[in-house]
Amino acid sequence: MSEPLAPLPRLLMEPAIRGALAEDLGRAGDVTTEATIPAGTQARARMRARETGVAAGLDAATLAFELIDPSLSIRQPTPNGARIARGDVLMEIEGDARSLLTAERVGLNFAGRMSGIASITRQMADAIAHTRARVICTRKTTPGLRLFEKRAVRLGGGGNHRWGLDDAILIKDNHIAAAGGVRAALTRAKDYAGHMLKIELEVDTLDQLAEALEVGVADVVLLDNMGPDTLRQAVTMAAGRVITEASGGITLESAPAIAEAGVDFLSAGWLTHSARSLDLGLDFD
Repeated sequence: MSEPLAPLPRLLMEPAIRGALAEDLGRAGDVTTEATIPAGTQARARMRARETGVAAGLDAATLAFELIDPSLSIRQPTPNGARIARGDVLMEIEGDARSLLTAERVGLNFAGRMSGIASITRQMADAIAHTRARVICTRKTTPGLRLFEKRAVRLGGGGNHRWGLDDAILIKDNHIAAAGGVRAALTRAKDYAGHMLKIELEVDTLDQLAEALEVGVADVVLLDNMGPDTLRQAVTMAAGRVITEASGGITLESAPAIAEAGVDFLSAGWLTHSARSLDLGLDFD
């Protein structure tokens, strides 16, 4: 990442984090903390990494603590997007002990989940760094958390594909079947799209790619489930006339060979839908 990303705007983060806190607090609040910690008890805690990875979601975690208690003092010595090692301190929070304990799990959930996504994205980005290709995510995100998860991908060195159904036309196999073929789907899409709306077409075969190039409407072609040899042929056929995106079953192990085929992007849904949360902990002094 050449330049740090600014924190997400509070206005965009707050609904999801408020919802998570309300879910955790339930009907009666944090009964364990209220039952065991005397009111007014002060404490200091540190969020630490328990394994190597990339930090993300710390702005969300900060907001979780602030929504429970705006008087908490929070310091974040580690920026989002930084590579971290076991034992590194990501956040320091000081203030009312009850507030710290009540916000702890939601804060850790956001930071751990997003750090896991950023970490695996960083591994993928590093695996293809010797090529011109870039790794991107998809819309296969956790409902309600797309904003955070797509930002985590960027913090890990990746890029974002569509944010929703409304920011680009992506014609997939079912669209092609329902529309009556590649040519019909592309022609209708061109008639619909304005000058600001890009068109991407998913193709399963080189014959479909040849037809798409003949129509000459698509801005991007998604080359679905093609091996490196077929991808090289596709890139040669495209000859720079369209952006090429490889997708389908790409793993950390297969990514280098796919990227070396010359495609512009590798998209992988598992970056967001299957990433393991990074192990983080909050320890009281």
